[in-house]
Amino acid sequence: QIQACNEPPDFSLPPYDEAMLWREMELFRHWLTAQSLGLSLSDAEGQLLDATWRLLVENALAQPRVTVHRDYHSRNLMMLPDKPPGILDFQDAVTGPITYDLVSLLRDCYIVLPEAMVEALVADFWRQTRDDGRHQADLAQFTRWFDLMGIQRHLKAAGIFSRLSIRDGKHGYLADIPRTVGYIRKVSARYPELDTFSSWLDTRFLPLLPALQSAAHRVPG
Repeated sequence: QIQACNEPPDFSLPPYDEAMLWREMELFRHWLTAQSLGLSLSDAEGQLLDATWRLLVENALAQPRVTVHRDYHSRNLMMLPDKPPGILDFQDAVTGPITYDLVSLLRDCYIVLPEAMVEALVADFWRQTRDDGRHQADLAQFTRWFDLMGIQRHLKAAGIFSRLSIRDGKHGYLADIPRTVGYIRKVSARYPELDTFSSWLDTRFLPLLPALQSAAHRVPG
């Protein structure tokens, strides 16, 4: 229903464009990688992240454009008796990729759904949106859109969680970083074009993460 909303004639939603997508992923590089983990990137590592960001931006921009809530996850869905869920935190809505809200919900930063459930719901959503004319992708293409869109979102989220701790003193979000980064690692390992990035996560990034997890247990929420 959100995706089917038309823009009112007197208000255009901002586009989820290349600049915004890239700016969001830079939160991972700056706040989590450099600030929280203290990892200084070599020129080659910086180029690797640049190439990965480009791939993820291309994937996002290749998708059909719809109305995107942009923060569509469990904490913003309020269960109501005998009514559809109440939806909060929609003030940052944009026009963007068709899989963005889907991945926000099914690969939630705060809870992990069974993978079989995720696959079934992705396939169900793919059928519904194909049948109503929102796209013409086959399931394999739609799943790739979904997976790579999730990496982009989780890079952003992990960076935001780090920033909330460092800048705003909201340390409880540190506990959500391993779950969020876990999605990035698991999905990137599925795609050959992300092999080098996946290896970088394994060898350079993930070994530093336990120290951050220890910090999450030591500081107040």
